[in-house]
Amino acid sequence: MATPPPFLLLILLLSFPLFSHVAEAGNSTSLKTTAPNPFTAKAALIRYWNRKVPNGRPHPDFVVSKLSPLSALDTASFSSLAASGGGAALSSRLPALCAAARLLCSPSLSTSTASHPSDSTFAAYSDSNFSNYGTDRAGGADSFKNYSASENLPIDTFRRYSRDSAGHDDSFAIYQPDGNVVTANFTSYASAATGGAGDFSSYAHEVNVPNLKFTNYDADANGRVQKFSSYSDDTNSGEQSFAGYGKRGNGIPLSFTSYGNNSNVINSDFNNYGEDGNGANDTFTNYGENGNVPETNFRSYGSGGNAGSEKFSNYRDQANVGDDSFTSYAKGGNAASADFKNYGNSFNQGSDSFKGYGEGSTNHRITFASYSGDNTTFKGYAKTGVDFKTYRNSSSLPSSAAASATLPVRRRPTSRWVVEPGKFFRESQLKKGTVMPMPDIRDKMPARSFLPRSIAGRIPFSAAEVQRVFNIPADTALGKAVADTVAECERPPSRGETKRCATSAEDVIDFAASVLGNNVIVRSTESTNGSKGNILLGDVTGVNGGKITKSVSCHQSLFPYLVYYCHSVPKVRVYESEILSVQTKKKINHGVAICHLDTSDWSAGHGAFVALGYGPGKIEVCHWIFQGDMTWTVAD
Repeated sequence: MATPPPFLLLILLLSFPLFSHVAEAGNSTSLKTTAPNPFTAKAALIRYWNRKVPNGRPHPDFVVSKLSPLSALDTASFSSLAASGGGAALSSRLPALCAAARLLCSPSLSTSTASHPSDSTFAAYSDSNFSNYGTDRAGGADSFKNYSASENLPIDTFRRYSRDSAGHDDSFAIYQPDGNVVTANFTSYASAATGGAGDFSSYAHEVNVPNLKFTNYDADANGRVQKFSSYSDDTNSGEQSFAGYGKRGNGIPLSFTSYGNNSNVINSDFNNYGEDGNGANDTFTNYGENGNVPETNFRSYGSGGNAGSEKFSNYRDQANVGDDSFTSYAKGGNAASADFKNYGNSFNQGSDSFKGYGEGSTNHRITFASYSGDNTTFKGYAKTGVDFKTYRNSSSLPSSAAASATLPVRRRPTSRWVVEPGKFFRESQLKKGTVMPMPDIRDKMPARSFLPRSIAGRIPFSAAEVQRVFNIPADTALGKAVADTVAECERPPSRGETKRCATSAEDVIDFAASVLGNNVIVRSTESTNGSKGNILLGDVTGVNGGKITKSVSCHQSLFPYLVYYCHSVPKVRVYESEILSVQTKKKINHGVAICHLDTSDWSAGHGAFVALGYGPGKIEVCHWIFQGDMTWTVAD
């Protein structure tokens, strides 16, 4: 049926009784008292919910609060616009749509901050474009401190910063800390510079989704010192890329200390790093330590260089899994030196690939000391000048006690991304009187709302289209997150899984009803009270009498508007529990937990098995339903 034009809906609105079946009842929305304006997007969704699930159960606030805040007029206007012109028409009114619908949209960069003649200090600064800043400077120093701190969607660009400078120092301290979806681009930074130093300290600390790019950084530079300390530590699921870094540079010392430590699924790419350089000196210390699935790719790193030196110490130590790839590393170089010490001593083994390593180079020295790894391939590496000491994999463990003593002990990860206390637990712990740690269950995602189906359904669900409609550059953190979400939604379901990516609240309700029937109820943990501390369990109740059941769990995805990855979860038990203060014994929260009884298809490196021991299919695994997520079951 065609959507009525906005003016007709407005006439209908003025003549319609100003009430609808929406009201508050405790922490839920019930069906009795009145609320204004039945044409708002939220009121329309409540009516849809009542038709699809006619069991009279209240609508929890944690869902209602995420419904579209669009007014009646805005709902009609944007729906009509989407129906007539699709996503392209919405783009023409993007600022208005983002504001009215409470969406996550890319900010606009400020105008370029151009070159400057004297030293500068930037504090509490954000969303800026520094082009040609510090170009041709002789001496002096610039400082960026508390830059883009705690921003939701910061985008900072540094183009040709300190280019052709001499003896000019830059310091980035506490840069983009505690950010959410962070983008930073350093293009041609300090290229052709002579002397000077750049220092990144506490860069992107505790960021949710970082996307950091260094392109042609220090290219053609001479003797410029660069340090990265506490870089991307304790961050969650992002990417860093170093392309053409130090290319054709001369005598550039670089150190990465505490890089990506305690992080979760951080991907780093080093492409043409130090290529054709002279006397490069790079050190990676405590790189990717204690992380969860760190992934690093080195392509043409030091290729064609002269007298380059690289050291990797405590690289990926104590991590959970992780994958590294070295392709054409130091290939065709002269007098290259590379030392790997205590490399890859992960708790759960990852994989390493060395292709063309040192191949075609002369006078090189490559040493692997205390190298640990399974699934390791050395293809086309130099046949001389490569020394493996105390190399360990499952097929070549030393037989003697003396040899075994030379190998470092595998240490269990302590990163909160892998084994945060209370993140996973056993079903036997779900009983009254249990004292247990509760993980950080706070919703880390940016605040957004659902779009009505009449709008969301008109936006093609493809990365390119969504990026175009919402004017999101593909190479920003949000642009990559959109692509990742679409890719995950297009992934074939796992064995026994039924899945759907719901782009509207209507889609969520439809999927839950299609799997479980129309007599369903949705639950989530009531609040974040008790997070990151010990809690005492009060009364514990099994949903559906504690029987093995099926549920539909829905998890937020990072997108401009709310998109939920929903999937059916067979063979589970769902529990509700009072959560009490250990000290006062008073109720502080109402928790919802789900226990997965069949873990046979889970990865052996899953954090649950790191925390609890055992392995796939050998134990059940339970966890709380975090803030922002939800689980649907048949109503009791």
